[in-house]
Amino acid sequence: PFIQFYFIFPAIFYSNRFVLIPKLFSEKKYLLYFITIVLTFLFVFWLKPFDQIMSSSVPNLKPPSGFPGFKNSPPLPEKRQGFDIMSSILFLLVWLFSSAIFVFREWRRSEQKVLQAQADKANAELSFLKAQVNPHFLFNTLNNIYSLAVTKSEHTAVSIMKLSNIMRYVTDDAREDVVSLIKEIECMRDYIDLQRLRLGKNTEVIFEVSGEVNQKQVTPLLFMSFIENAFKYGVSNHEPSVIEIRVITDNTTIRFYTRNKLFETKKTMERTGIGQANALQRLERLYPNRHSIDINTSDGFYTVQLTLQT
Repeated sequence: PFIQFYFIFPAIFYSNRFVLIPKLFSEKKYLLYFITIVLTFLFVFWLKPFDQIMSSSVPNLKPPSGFPGFKNSPPLPEKRQGFDIMSSILFLLVWLFSSAIFVFREWRRSEQKVLQAQADKANAELSFLKAQVNPHFLFNTLNNIYSLAVTKSEHTAVSIMKLSNIMRYVTDDAREDVVSLIKEIECMRDYIDLQRLRLGKNTEVIFEVSGEVNQKQVTPLLFMSFIENAFKYGVSNHEPSVIEIRVITDNTTIRFYTRNKLFETKKTMERTGIGQANALQRLERLYPNRHSIDINTSDGFYTVQLTLQT
């Protein structure tokens, strides 16, 4: 009875967990699964493993003949008859527990597949957005250098060197998920210097960096889109303007700030720039719950205030 008891319930557990549920229930063979469970229950009900082990634990001894004091003794217990409720309860618990383990593991597996699919989708979107950012940035810069070459400016050679630095950064460093903030600032500085070469005296450019930047890292080309828009929409050939660009860091944050006068045109109203739209999407992907951004167009100025938690 002991071997029978300790064999039958583990057999029910593993059969249900690894055979019946995967092969029958998961394959939508519900009727066959139900019949198998009912037959197994009837087998346990007929076998009465719990009653048998309880009956065998009390030896069925006969009192020695002629021994005083045993004449009126009650008969010792024999094998139980009737309904074995404990075996039925044990069967139900084993069946529910094995089913619960299977359902939990399948749920975890499905959840991991969903998370992996979401991560793959996010990585694909990020790769696509990066591919859009880099050409868009380079095309604008090449247009600026072309303008200098057409006018035979003495700054053409310097601007080509600046572009070379930027291209090296874009093709080498910016391929990483994060770069040092110092390299990002150097790229920003080269780009701003390129823009200064083509600007007239009506436009003043202020670029300031404050705080400790040595140990900071940031997503590459994240700020560049906002700087591009500042030069694209904040410059006029007829009116004076000021473009402010600031990077401020402390122990836990990187703050980026741009402000420029907004010279509205039909093109400005129709699109705010593909680079900026991509930058906003990249922020949502790479800095979820770790960034805040405020874009304001009041009082005729376009202001961007971006804070990253590092």
